[in-house]
Amino acid sequence: MMIAPNLPAELKAALDARLQGFSRTDAAQRSQKISTTYRAGGGSGTIKSEADALAYALARMPATYAAVAASLSALAEIAPDFAPETLLDVGAGPGTASWAAAEVFSSLQDFTLLDANAPLSRLALELARDSTRLADCRHLPGDAATNLAEVAQSDLVVASYIIGEISEADQRKLAEAMWAKARRALVVIEPGTPAGYDRILALRAQLIAQGAFVAAPCPHEKPCPLIAPDWCHFNQRLPRSQAHRQIKGAEVPFEDERFIYVALTRTPPAIRAARVLAPPEVGKVEVTAKLCTGDGVDIAKVPRRDKAAYASARRWRWGEAVIAES
Repeated sequence: MMIAPNLPAELKAALDARLQGFSRTDAAQRSQKISTTYRAGGGSGTIKSEADALAYALARMPATYAAVAASLSALAEIAPDFAPETLLDVGAGPGTASWAAAEVFSSLQDFTLLDANAPLSRLALELARDSTRLADCRHLPGDAATNLAEVAQSDLVVASYIIGEISEADQRKLAEAMWAKARRALVVIEPGTPAGYDRILALRAQLIAQGAFVAAPCPHEKPCPLIAPDWCHFNQRLPRSQAHRQIKGAEVPFEDERFIYVALTRTPPAIRAARVLAPPEVGKVEVTAKLCTGDGVDIAKVPRRDKAAYASARRWRWGEAVIAES
């Protein structure tokens, strides 16, 4: 079941509490500088203080949370019996993925956050103290690309918006290391850009070769059937709070986060469902939708005269899993 893209009430309250006495103008300036560095591939190195970490969290946590929540919800839908008890959050930053995982999987009891950035890690632990689920989480300092050797296996490993910060050679090493630590599943989320898609494709192919199964978004382990310049990505719309709008310098009350992900499992998924690859076109005569199926990309046309199927197809949304028509 898809959870709401909004930040959980406990997390929102924890962030709001830290806004007291924090200049929105200063936060906006810090956020802009950090965002510029991130887009240039600079990673989290520009986050050097508590104020930087808070500005980053206020600006990016809502969108990152929404993308991770959607990705983990997709895994939960395809693998309904998956009930992980332990989580490893690789490149955890302020702990966004851990909060999302706690919402999606009520079975989680043990959370380990790995990140090399000290200010972000301190903020993650501060925010976790305000959570009923994450209060006892543990933090491991260190570089995600090199510090996984001593980490114990977890049922679920999540890495969100991290592999793009390291070299291609280190990406392959990290993918292998994360898969070794994933007792049951690995979920990797990246920005929904052609470059992010390429990184996910490379990791997907590498780990399929090591025996991984794809639970989502693909309904198969075959090569991606999309042909450039097309690329696979999804969109999550989320509301913006007043503080978020001020920090982002935005007028509109919502934000669209485009992302791409892959959920890999040790055993074949219980369900193989087609995936909606773009917003469906709902017409008076038919619904037209671009689907990724086990046999490749299919442009499904559901006529209005088939009332039940048409009513169902009208509810299809970009990124949703649907049972492919035979």
